[in-house]
Amino acid sequence: MQEMKESRMGTEEIPKLMMELAIPSIIAQVINILYNIVDRMYIGHIPDIGAVALTGLGISAPLVLIISAFSSFAGGGGAPLAAIALGKNDKEEAEKILGNAFSMLSLMAVVLTIVFTLIKEPLLYLFGASDITFNYADDYTSIYIMGTVFVQYALGLNLFITSQGKTKNAMFSVLIGAIANIILDPIFIFAFGMGVKGAAIATVISQALSALYVLRFLTSEHSLIRIRKKNMGLKFGLIKKIVSLGISPFIMQATESAIVIVFNTGLLKYGGDLYVGSMTIMQSIMQLLTVPVQGFTQGVQPIISYNYGAQHFNRVRETVHHSMKVTVGITASYFLLVLLVPGLFARIFTTNPDLLALVTRVLPIYMGGMWLFGVQMSAQMFFVGVGEAKKSLFIALLRKVIILIPLALVLPNYFDVMGIYYAEPIADILSATTSGILLYMTLRKLPR
Repeated sequence: MQEMKESRMGTEEIPKLMMELAIPSIIAQVINILYNIVDRMYIGHIPDIGAVALTGLGISAPLVLIISAFSSFAGGGGAPLAAIALGKNDKEEAEKILGNAFSMLSLMAVVLTIVFTLIKEPLLYLFGASDITFNYADDYTSIYIMGTVFVQYALGLNLFITSQGKTKNAMFSVLIGAIANIILDPIFIFAFGMGVKGAAIATVISQALSALYVLRFLTSEHSLIRIRKKNMGLKFGLIKKIVSLGISPFIMQATESAIVIVFNTGLLKYGGDLYVGSMTIMQSIMQLLTVPVQGFTQGVQPIISYNYGAQHFNRVRETVHHSMKVTVGITASYFLLVLLVPGLFARIFTTNPDLLALVTRVLPIYMGGMWLFGVQMSAQMFFVGVGEAKKSLFIALLRKVIILIPLALVLPNYFDVMGIYYAEPIADILSATTSGILLYMTLRKLPR
């Protein structure tokens, strides 16, 4: 039965297969983002201190993103390689990749927990904390850091479930944690009166539940590949392959942290805590809107990896073409929605009239390039899926490091605080156009 399901990756009609794999992945990604979104929704509505506490939570975001990004080193790099190995019918190689990825995640969890515990205070001030917001940021991160190992397993290993085409199981692992977080958040924040600390405790418990499910699945007979003790010994050759491919999704997430730092410090300098709070809300809205597209591409990626490994290049092309239509269609629709009703999104996170007015005014500007963003997401999915480490790394660096961060530093000199908001749409349009051209040229070179 497992072999039959696995072979469908190379024989099933592409549109049908895409929807079958993508829908659970989309649901999983949407549910996963609820960890942060729900925290911010509840905290933003705490009486009297909601706006300041929400700003403090936004300041802790870079550290949370960095911890999550490290899971991509092993998961984002190892899962596509495992899928390619399965496409070549090399199950033993796929299990070796999984075993090494598990050991990498475990080692990184220990190191990150120790390092961030020691340096979190100067980091939070670097991330844009003020004397008013520091305590809220510190309350959240101090507890969140203790759950680093659960983040690594829940996010990094979950990709190995998706890589097998078992997106429903991957979705369920995230669903467990998200439902727990939604239930526990109001209990710890309001019923126990723990505020920001309560949100962090609820998040750690929820991620622990997700991690336990993932570990249980990947050691059971339901998984095509399993975590086995004999494969846990680190092999330099395998680690090199995993890291060379995982560096791209790692940079995609880690540079998101760098962007938050640049934005927060710039907004604090040119505008103040209110503007930092606006960015916290807008980045939450951006995540809420783009995560379904990320879920779609993550669900589709195993189809590309499997068929590339099996040398079914026409199926690879067909998958990319269908994916591009879906991603661009969704992101263009999002742009129109934000343009028409920006205040609707802002009210999800705050009732503060000043913060609400600011977000309503600048949100359409901030998301002005979203209509084309689906092109870059499809290109990134393709290059990671076929193991093109250098090209995927270039795309990851292009938007955030090469274009966005320099613009966010330079434009405020000419447009004051609004220059920071202008940087995002300019970077989105330039990077999406470049990524689309690179994808088109690469597809033309594939054998027919």
